[in-house]
Amino acid sequence: MLFLELLGYLLLILVAAEIFVNALEHLGEKLRISEGVTGSLFAAVGTAMPETLVPLLAIFAGTGNATTNEEIGVGAILGAPLMLSTLSLFLMSVAVLGRRGLRGHLTPEKTGLKRDLDFFLMAFVLAFVAMFVPHTQSWARGALAFVMVMIYFFYVMLTLRASSKLVDEGHATEAGSPMLLTRLGMPQNLLFIIVQLALGLGLLVAGAKGFIHGVEAAAPIIGISALLLSLMIIPIATELPEKVNSILWIRKHKDTLAFGNITGAMVFQGTLLPAIGISLTPWAPQKEVLLGVLVTLVAAFWLRWAAVTGGLRVWHLFVNGALYITYLTVVLA
Repeated sequence: MLFLELLGYLLLILVAAEIFVNALEHLGEKLRISEGVTGSLFAAVGTAMPETLVPLLAIFAGTGNATTNEEIGVGAILGAPLMLSTLSLFLMSVAVLGRRGLRGHLTPEKTGLKRDLDFFLMAFVLAFVAMFVPHTQSWARGALAFVMVMIYFFYVMLTLRASSKLVDEGHATEAGSPMLLTRLGMPQNLLFIIVQLALGLGLLVAGAKGFIHGVEAAAPIIGISALLLSLMIIPIATELPEKVNSILWIRKHKDTLAFGNITGAMVFQGTLLPAIGISLTPWAPQKEVLLGVLVTLVAAFWLRWAAVTGGLRVWHLFVNGALYITYLTVVLA
């Protein structure tokens, strides 16, 4: 029965992602913004809400055990970028393997991809450094957290500034199919685009939360610690919206949207959420956490290197998948 519930919530997430993606494309087309802004800001932040709520709820309104709350919070914060930079990118490559082949090209808009990864790496290196700052030095941790928040602020400003130029160069967001609410007889205007966005996002959150609770109920059966649960299982559930949205887009040859959705979420979750973790949790370099951060950094560096030196190919993302398998092998050994 429990696994049937998990399957039901998974199907709900899949349907919600399709509703959300469809509305988002029409919103981007209506506002005449670039695919990079639609993917890196709108889609990334919107679909990041489920996994954003998990660590916040764990830290501020979790169980009666403060240590468990902190473990879940830290694991969920760091587990999300780990999943995005490894498993999510690998699943994208698998989705187009049959059509493009191992040596097939992936063609996201390069300046936006490089900007996303540069800002993410800058912030995540600071998150790594913060692990070695004693919790007693609250001023130093507070300063690092503030810098990470400002990194995201400047990232948003630069992304928005680049939008108009990209639109002129042919990277404007274009909707690939009619809006779903329009098919039900609703007018296609900004109000109903927002209504469909809200509906899709609401279903995404409901599906992700249900899936998380189901996984948590299954955890005692599997026999896994709270830290490993939050690092591995919870992010898999909460990252499903990003995975599904990006797979839908890359299969439609909308590579900029597909990559922007993932790398934009990496920036969001690699700046603001670690800033909260640094300020409110011990943020200590435990084995599972430290290895997760290192694997994430290697995966992001690899993606950036491949993108700027000759162009991305499908097989490049298989390396990201191998990094995730390596992480699982070590922490579960």
